[in-house]
Amino acid sequence: MPVSRWLDHQVVFFGGKGGVGKTTCATAFSLLAARSGRRTLLVSTDPAHSTADILETPLGPEPAVVDGTLWAMEIDAEREASEYIERVRANLMKVTAPHLRAEMERQVEMARVSPGTEEAALFDRLADVLQEAHGRYDLVVFDTAPIGHTLRLLSLPELLQAWIDGLLQRRRSVNRMSAMWRQMTVGGGPDDEAEDPVEAILLARRRKFFQTRQLLLEPGTTTFVFVLIAERLPILETGKAVSLLRHHGIPVGGLVVNRLLPAEAEDHAFLAARKRREAAYLEEIGAAFPDLPSVHLPLLPHDVVGMESLERIAAELGGTA
Repeated sequence: MPVSRWLDHQVVFFGGKGGVGKTTCATAFSLLAARSGRRTLLVSTDPAHSTADILETPLGPEPAVVDGTLWAMEIDAEREASEYIERVRANLMKVTAPHLRAEMERQVEMARVSPGTEEAALFDRLADVLQEAHGRYDLVVFDTAPIGHTLRLLSLPELLQAWIDGLLQRRRSVNRMSAMWRQMTVGGGPDDEAEDPVEAILLARRRKFFQTRQLLLEPGTTTFVFVLIAERLPILETGKAVSLLRHHGIPVGGLVVNRLLPAEAEDHAFLAARKRREAAYLEEIGAAFPDLPSVHLPLLPHDVVGMESLERIAAELGGTA
């Protein structure tokens, strides 16, 4: 069954359209994994940050024990972007000549408000979390932002590697020109050159992005689970997202169709009509994603808040494992 396959991975992403229950499903799945004996870290990258509310426990940017072998944390993209820019600024300060620092500061401030800065900072933190999790946790579960934001985030490794390759190429070209100028004016040769600190920083970041990208592309290690409800727009949006993830080589492991009406809904005319429509959408989901295994979860008569409610959802998931 699909859930048992997801539990065999080291990294599982839960994503989907806003409001379909991603956080509930990601948290319940994490609880199920922890109950099965896996040391599990649940990471929320969703700006809404309802993980702490569902678990009824305060969470921050570092892992906190929630229950037994379950840890959780919430990453704030705005805060990460601010800290990311400050790290960049500190690194540049070390290698920038004093007379160029004013211009460097101006460029850093422009970068602070540039589009994509939060995504880049968030991906940088995601990469750090995955590196730090190695050997400490058996499974890392990501509760992601709505689909569009998540797709931009997961497509970043390829873009950032290409960007850094371009920077390295230009940096090496400048260094070669500088070396030639020194040989022509003051003598000396290549052996006189010190290691370029800027190139060292760029190479370190390139290695980190490359390692993270390889991890995300490994089907036996990482999988992406889409959460949706049996309605037209979530089905269409999920279809586009599945295609885009596959285009970037990111493995998709299955679907969770959430909030399905119970059988007794057929006793009421309005709910019976809704259930018939729901059945038609379930057929559409099966036709649209024939190669993706799916899990069906019921609509509960109450909000999913606290461990008792999560245990029920985890039991539903476990029943499909």
